Amino acid sequence: MIKLRITLLACLAGATLCQAAPTQAPAEAPLGPARVARQTPATVAAARAAAEARANPAPVAVELPALSVQQIAERNATARGGLQAWQRVASMSMSGKLDAGQSRPDGGQLAVVSKLERAKAKAELRKAVQEGKPLASAQQSIQLPFQLELKRPTLTRLEIPFQGETAVQVFDGVNGWKLRPYLGRHEVEAFSPDELRAAAAQQELDGPLLNYAAKGTRVSVQGGEMVNGRAAYKLELALKSGELRHLWVDAQTFLDLKIDAEPRRVDGKLRNVVTYMRDYRPVDGLLVAHQLETTVEGLPGAHRIYIEKVALNPSLQPSRFARPL
Repeated sequence: MIKLRITLLACLAGATLCQAAPTQAPAEAPLGPARVARQTPATVAAARAAAEARANPAPVAVELPALSVQQIAERNATARGGLQAWQRVASMSMSGKLDAGQSRPDGGQLAVVSKLERAKAKAELRKAVQEGKPLASAQQSIQLPFQLELKRPTLTRLEIPFQGETAVQVFDGVNGWKLRPYLGRHEVEAFSPDELRAAAAQQELDGPLLNYAAKGTRVSVQGGEMVNGRAAYKLELALKSGELRHLWVDAQTFLDLKIDAEPRRVDGKLRNVVTYMRDYRPVDGLLVAHQLETTVEGLPGAHRIYIEKVALNPSLQPSRFARPL
């Protein structure tokens, strides 16, 4: 059975496609007999703390030329292809592959793991232990195809096919519905309150900074920070909904580098969620990020979305966003 850890938090063309965040902490892979005796609560806690520190380094401030919000927004729009060009985009479709998780070496389920896959993983684990190989070598990452359709102002339709069936998640600008056959649920379900709140807070397909005033967003410059070796302007976005978001804009290219999302509760703790935008490519004169990487504070690893195809202004009928009767 598949256990997709996908939450449609925001659809921001040219910035964030879908931010994927796990709803629970990954389970610990079991240790071989020889390693169990060496593990103590103190060493386990120290290892986890070190992993969290590596995954979430402290932000490094950097001095940048003083620019106003309007100057940064104008340069950002120009870098991405121009405000007027983006305003002519009424709809967009994207397709590619997304990370659905990893299978554990013991065959346990972190994501998509069938009975056959579990048996195979357990056999690989036994072989790895016998040969003294690292257990991580038995892990396999799992990717699934996806199709995302966006239409102004905030209509979205996400489809993820798997084993002959298709998971669907739709927001029509007011209400949301989903179909989750991978959980054995073949009836249409309404969004949960949290899902509906997250969908309602998403930005239009051109992202949060383009034409921000018209969207009711207030923006302030919070200084400069390093993001993956790049100096960036950190902006605070006060959305019309009252929520706060932060966006990091490259100080040289003025492309979006990173954006945060609503914190997620994992292991009883609210953890920050951020998405990095990478691999910008031209699409009909506009620059669109083709790789998105989402991380959750305190959790190792990341979920990635690889965009392979982008279409601007496809014909999307209203029925694509209507709930089935």
